[in-house]
Amino acid sequence: MSFQQGLSGLNATSKNLEVIGNNVANANTYGFKSARAEFSDMYATSMSGTGTNNIGIGVNLAAVAQQFTQGNIVTTENPMDLSLNGAGFFQVTDGRSPITYTRNGQFKVDREGFVVNNQGDKLMGYPADGNGVIQPGTAGPLRMPTAGIDPAATTTMTLEMNLDARAATTLPTAGADIVFSDPRTYNNATSVTVYDDKGQDVALTYYFQKASTDTWNVYVTANGAPISVDGAGDPVASTTISFPSNGGTPTAPVGTVALNIPASTNANGAQTLAIPNVALDLSGATQYGSNFAVTDISQNGYAPGQLVGIQFEANGIVTARYSNGQSKPAGQVEIATFRNNQGLLPMGGNGWQRSYASGDPVLGVPGDGNLGGIQSGSLEESNVDLTGELVNMMTAQRVYQANAQTIKTQDQVLQTLVNLR
Repeated sequence: MSFQQGLSGLNATSKNLEVIGNNVANANTYGFKSARAEFSDMYATSMSGTGTNNIGIGVNLAAVAQQFTQGNIVTTENPMDLSLNGAGFFQVTDGRSPITYTRNGQFKVDREGFVVNNQGDKLMGYPADGNGVIQPGTAGPLRMPTAGIDPAATTTMTLEMNLDARAATTLPTAGADIVFSDPRTYNNATSVTVYDDKGQDVALTYYFQKASTDTWNVYVTANGAPISVDGAGDPVASTTISFPSNGGTPTAPVGTVALNIPASTNANGAQTLAIPNVALDLSGATQYGSNFAVTDISQNGYAPGQLVGIQFEANGIVTARYSNGQSKPAGQVEIATFRNNQGLLPMGGNGWQRSYASGDPVLGVPGDGNLGGIQSGSLEESNVDLTGELVNMMTAQRVYQANAQTIKTQDQVLQTLVNLR
């Protein structure tokens, strides 16, 4: 019996050393999960199962169980490197084989714009439409946009400021109501750039003229030309702001002011298009006894832009960034988790596939439920404890030697019996 026991011990310990060696070999493999050899003892069948003094006949390798604990997160300089902090797996596909699940987030963009790993498998997720709206449903290979972003004409503007209540009235008593080249005919001015349907920039300048106590006229020019004139061609105020006696929120205008910006010639001599019905919001204006200050000036138009980069957010949304400062979602990564990770089938290449034992995948986006979040520009290291593996290796070596010693001892016992006279 000792021969069989010792032989089984040698075989089991040899397998244990193979597992340890594989762990050590993959200590620097991103997304790798260490494994351990799990053993069970063996007994011969006893008569009617009533034996009480049975001696085991050795050891059996019951399982090689991978340990799906979290590995350390390390930062990289590549925004395409992704790590999962928490439960879940990236889903990748080659379009033919079953879906592969991986924790290795070393992704790249191939020649067709798909996000792929080193094996050429495509990362799966939800697409986005042309307006950047995510289309949840059945996941497919994520494809990054290559085209630029179309321009958008300005439709709304917001102006938040303080007009100095201490300022003198500047409305002329004779002649034109305002002369833009004469600073004595207005109190303050500020500028903003708006865009027409072609994405051409139009320089708007606002002139603020104190007409009387608590009343201010607002004149607007587009590329230096007034947007409103009278029959004589003199500038006309686009709106008048009236303040209450305490200088707080204006009592007029009520709601937004509609500005019709005419076609004009820009600084390069090009003809810009008319921009009709731009809604100007002046509700944030105040008139207090402090210096003129613009605290917010914004508009919603923009010029055309080209794709300059992509960024993965913590919730898996892929944001495309453009040269005009705009950004919009280009897709969203879908990840999967399993009730029994130990049931997954290791396929090599840092990937696993589902099995009956693992159960069906539970799908979702990063951060939902018990799913982990994505960190861009980082990778998950192997969870191998190299120090522990080296200690296990020495222990396994001693166990191997001890099993070999039992075989040697049994051989000596048999030799003694043979030599009996």
